[in-house]
Amino acid sequence: MQFDDQGDLDTSQVDDRRGIPGGKVAIGGGAVGLVAVLFAVLLGVDPKLLGLSSGGGNGSSSSRSAGEVQQACKTGADANSRQDCRIVAVTNSLQDFWGGELPKRAKTAYKPAETVLFTNRVSTACGAATSAVGPFYCPGDQKAYFDLGFFDELSTRFGAKGGPFAESYVVAHEFGHHIQTLTGQMQKVGNDRQGATSASVRLELQADCYAGVWAHHATTTPQPSTGRPLIKSLTDQDIAQGLDAAAAVGDDRIQKQATGRINPEAWTHGSSDQRKAWFTTGYRTGDLTQCDTFSAAKL
Repeated sequence: MQFDDQGDLDTSQVDDRRGIPGGKVAIGGGAVGLVAVLFAVLLGVDPKLLGLSSGGGNGSSSSRSAGEVQQACKTGADANSRQDCRIVAVTNSLQDFWGGELPKRAKTAYKPAETVLFTNRVSTACGAATSAVGPFYCPGDQKAYFDLGFFDELSTRFGAKGGPFAESYVVAHEFGHHIQTLTGQMQKVGNDRQGATSASVRLELQADCYAGVWAHHATTTPQPSTGRPLIKSLTDQDIAQGLDAAAAVGDDRIQKQATGRINPEAWTHGSSDQRKAWFTTGYRTGDLTQCDTFSAAKL
């Protein structure tokens, strides 16, 4: 995965909160509480297990200076050499692509999302979350949240091979949830939150498919500032990294690792094979209309 060395990075799309104490936010009632509970349910676990707080505490901080990406990430060359700058570049590419694609294909106006980098704990419109949550998207504030330490866990805990495009796939998946929020797909989950064919699984597989659609177009989506694609190349090896990452976070694989058993009735995200298949559908076709998991007879 290579970025245009002379490409421009727009750090205004990324809120770097690393080093800022996250605090804890009450989620007991009101709209924020409802969104927080929805967020937890989409992940298929109890909110308390995700570090979604009921109040109190001061959070923790990092020695890293807040807002570092604004100083360090200027060009594609920085994205080629720094992980945080790569997240900025992928965010920029996703915004450029969906900004043109969504109005054209879905007749829906695109509203930019924001990427938030944090360490340990972060406050969101969905409540407060710890790094234990992993990457997530909050529909309440339309922001995608990442503790970059997760990408090490993707290899050490989940057994993925890792790599730049594995990380990019994760970012693109969370932006897929933003597309679902804008198109109204997010609201389809309702109470159908668990099971191999549940709305929750269909939602997650669609986000995988949307990630593949972006990947299909990533090397041909021009930057407004340069007229050139920010991402110069994606190889077969890069795509294999993404597929490997998708498989690593399949429900069946995580269940097998954690309990030694596979229970499809408890699935919330889909199996490894399903996640790979829907990413591949998006990547092969480059067409978001092929990502209608909610109507698919077979997932």
